Amino acid sequence: MVVTHLSSPELEAGLGSIRDSPRDAGELQLIVRRPQVGERDVLEEARLDPAEGLVGDGWRARIDGQATDEAAPDPDTQLTLMNARTAALVAQHPSRWALAGDQLYADLDLSADNLPAGTRLAAGSAIIEITAQPHTGCSKFVERFGVDAMKFVNSPTGRSLNLRGIYARVVQAGTVRRGDSLRKL
Repeated sequence: MVVTHLSSPELEAGLGSIRDSPRDAGELQLIVRRPQVGERDVLEEARLDPAEGLVGDGWRARIDGQATDEAAPDPDTQLTLMNARTAALVAQHPSRWALAGDQLYADLDLSADNLPAGTRLAAGSAIIEITAQPHTGCSKFVERFGVDAMKFVNSPTGRSLNLRGIYARVVQAGTVRRGDSLRKL
């Protein structure tokens, strides 16, 4: 598959669809476990746990992307969620969504206006809470999706819509499955 990075005008043309994302309840379209840096396991089902985050994910072993035994992981960065419509736009093919590095991809409006920090979501039988920690693109995002995609998700519009995604923490353990509803509580 030949993939070219989209230009700024091509990315901006997708904003209408992203803005039409459901506001109160949406579908969980992809679950990704990241057992090691650079590894991705696409799952049909995952267990969310208040101490572990997404069970089997390497979140607990990483601090700012670096494996370490010296510091505790920040519970406010336990889970990452990305809008599925944004992932579809920047990745251009479903097989490339997981390259964004997030764990949960949902067809849901993740904007700061819709899901401010403290908002709780039912995710399958689990409950998660949106945190205030900002989520921005990194050099790996640029490599995989291009400079224009990084500028797009980190633009003022991109930041207000949380196009790069949001962080959350698990407040009630449970199981999530692909196709489950993610809904505001």
